[in-house]
Amino acid sequence: MAKQRHGAWIQTFTGIQFWPMDARPEEVEILDIAHSLSLLCRFNGHCRRFYSVAEHSVHVSDSVAPEHALWGLLHDGAEAYIADLPQPIKRHMLEFQAIEEHLLRVIGQRFGLPLSMPAEVKYADKVLLSTEKSVLMGPEPAPWMTLPPPLDPVRIQGWEPTEAKQRFLHRFKELVGGDGPEGHHQAVRLRS
Repeated sequence: MAKQRHGAWIQTFTGIQFWPMDARPEEVEILDIAHSLSLLCRFNGHCRRFYSVAEHSVHVSDSVAPEHALWGLLHDGAEAYIADLPQPIKRHMLEFQAIEEHLLRVIGQRFGLPLSMPAEVKYADKVLLSTEKSVLMGPEPAPWMTLPPPLDPVRIQGWEPTEAKQRFLHRFKELVGGDGPEGHHQAVRLRS
């Protein structure tokens, strides 16, 4: 008899059931993360052109030391399962933050990452935010939070979702080697 799961499930891109409130490492698929993040727009869609979370993640991964690059790539991986909330709202949603942190731990377990996200990844995420803001947003109506200096704005391309997904998966394969550890790359089980 199957064990009762906590909460409701979602169907992922690969066609599996995934319980965000009861996530298990063996149910996390890199293809689901890459696909979903390639279709999610940064800034809650309030930017001048489409810019995916997948592209952002690749740039964060490229901006950190090699030993932190996989964490950089997967630092927003929870968004593949629960989307994201703008920071002014998220800071008041403690339960949402706890769910997001739990999902990140599960994703980290799945791909053999250290328990906590390295400080370098968190800093690179802010540097990318600063860079993306300068390229993708209009003039500030008021000062934003204090951010580090931006990188070269040419890095921000605005890849189409298909390209963002491909580059995300390519970066993942670079970091884990080949198809990755056994079970990390699974054929799509889409239903016809």
